[in-house]
Amino acid sequence: MDRIKRISNELLEKYPDKFSTDFAENKEVIKQIAVVRSKLLRNKIAGYITSYLHRQAVEKEMAVTSEGEEITESELVEEG
Repeated sequence: MDRIKRISNELLEKYPDKFSTDFAENKEVIKQIAVVRSKLLRNKIAGYITSYLHRQAVEKEMAVTSEGEEITESELVEEG
């Protein structure tokens, strides 16, 4: 798993604006910018990047909502 995290972090550092929270889009971006010969490895990297960015978005939203009104985690799941 260390290899997947390392590669993902390197790609996110070099191309932070190219990735999103959509797995399929991230797979296509990885195909374009990196040479990953293994389909399984490419999917694991795309999945890690997707979950990382999704987690960052949720944390950012929680920080914004904690300043104003309280929102429960179940409401976040319903929205997302």
